[in-house]
Amino acid sequence: MIKTPLALLVGTSLLALGSVANAQPLAAASALAMEHHAEAEMTEGEKLKALFAASDEDELKRNPIGALFRGDERYADQLGDYISDEYFAGEKAAEQAQLAALLKLDRSKLNATDKIAYDVFKRNKEQALKGYSDEIMALTVVRPVNHFSGFHTFYPNFASGKGGAPFKTVKHYEDNLKRHKEYIVIGDRSIERFREGMESGVLETKLTITNVIEQLATQNGLGLEDSPFMAPTKNFPDDFSDADKARLTKEYAAATEEIFAGNQRMHDFLKNEYLPVARTEVGLSQMKGGAILYENMIENTTTLPLKADYVHNLGLSEVTRIKTEMEAIKAEVGFDGTLSEFFEFLRTDEQFHPESREALTQAYYDMGKMVDARIGEQFKVLPKSPLEIRPYDESIEKFQAGGSYQSGTPDGSRPGVFYFNAYDLPSRSTSGITTLYLHEGAPGHHFQISLAQENADLPNFMRFGGNTAFVEGWALYAEKLGFPMELYDDPYQRFGHLDDEMLRAMRLVVDTGLHSKGWSREQAIQYMLDNSSMGETDATAEVERYIAIPTQALAYKIGALTIQRLKKEAEDALGDKFDPREFHDQVLNTGALPMTVLESKIRDWVASQG
Repeated sequence: MIKTPLALLVGTSLLALGSVANAQPLAAASALAMEHHAEAEMTEGEKLKALFAASDEDELKRNPIGALFRGDERYADQLGDYISDEYFAGEKAAEQAQLAALLKLDRSKLNATDKIAYDVFKRNKEQALKGYSDEIMALTVVRPVNHFSGFHTFYPNFASGKGGAPFKTVKHYEDNLKRHKEYIVIGDRSIERFREGMESGVLETKLTITNVIEQLATQNGLGLEDSPFMAPTKNFPDDFSDADKARLTKEYAAATEEIFAGNQRMHDFLKNEYLPVARTEVGLSQMKGGAILYENMIENTTTLPLKADYVHNLGLSEVTRIKTEMEAIKAEVGFDGTLSEFFEFLRTDEQFHPESREALTQAYYDMGKMVDARIGEQFKVLPKSPLEIRPYDESIEKFQAGGSYQSGTPDGSRPGVFYFNAYDLPSRSTSGITTLYLHEGAPGHHFQISLAQENADLPNFMRFGGNTAFVEGWALYAEKLGFPMELYDDPYQRFGHLDDEMLRAMRLVVDTGLHSKGWSREQAIQYMLDNSSMGETDATAEVERYIAIPTQALAYKIGALTIQRLKKEAEDALGDKFDPREFHDQVLNTGALPMTVLESKIRDWVASQG
């Protein structure tokens, strides 16, 4: 799971952000960009780059959070809108204008790299416009918050000094206070959106809303002194004057109380008005219009025109294959019992659980060192941005997945961060340490995201954008690189890898089961317990995640299987000429591509090597 600004706002969808006022300036900005070449006729490639530059600049204005995560502080005193009618109308207008400008260009006159960029840009705009259709908007806008996506899950850490926002100057502190005001507005507007859904009959689930209520209560329950919103006042830079420290502390306390009041308004509305009418059924197919929405989401997430039944059956076949390999390891370690009993042994035996938060942290530090020692065998280009390893903050860890990644800045000034979950230590298995680090850290999300955004030759929408199938597919594929790096010599770590692979295979079954086949929450949890060594805490968190953000979990296995297939094709075609470092460079050096575009690129590269 990646933790980028946009992923936290809308699950792992990457949407453009904006307002009506900024829709028209795109054309003007593009024209201005082209004026620099007025004396000489621009090539089609130059026109394309001018369009990309204008589009990116326009998006930064519309997405202050995304700008901050890129180290751009021009709009740092703004949080953004993201929820009003004006915002959505502006988004649609901007996407339409950008697509129209692209289609005026002659793709046949572009070089190979620019053709890839053209194809990605075109698909991004077309998919975004599908999401802004009246039919889809009526099913999404009125459900602005659940326990996994929404500003209340993202903003506390962002505003704490531990996230993407800088806290080095007095202005940085003052900018944060201004963002607080917009955060409160977003919360109040979310209540209005929920009311619209109550009127239209498009409702969130009792499950997700109950979790949100608990989240809000927990955040307010921390109190003023322990609130993450007050954390910046505990870590003032040394050059701040005593007067500024005193003033800012007072202002931060007042602003935090206002946030608490906004949280309480949302909490009380959800508990007293919305929860009684929220739907009991958890699947999208059981929501008004949900079947149409789910079909749209599958294509958007996987970047492939797949149907729910196909995905479900693929998942079942992968579960069967992985179970066979698990049986082999069970036999290797000499366990005398069934696979289910082996799962229970791994769940309960003390040797597979961390002794403390400190011990778990050290285990991940050690894993990082082992990966660093072998990574050059698989990659010829390494990220400039360092990678830090941290546990989740205790105030949010209960509702987080087992691990996640937060991207650093392109210049490496802010590191990427691998977060792991230390909540309920008896439920955490040390056998999964290797594969979780490879996925969320290096060479998974950290390499894919960092290498893309550090490549200044790419247009910014490819440096900083992407799609879930590539991003999560790469991270799952990266887990398998532990084999050539000899990180799976321990059979229990190898089993942990299979167990995590099983998780991704089960996701195909469970996500489609929940949202297209009428599975209950309990049925989904039991399926995961029956087919893996997951503890009930993790299985419950996973299932509730799929309920909250449908299809996101499909991307992992679909993307990974695509990359694995392309690697096998390249190995078969190139034989002794195949170099994994070159293959990985080809996969990563143009950012997160839709699967169809990646297939074309890799096959063209293989052909060029012959």
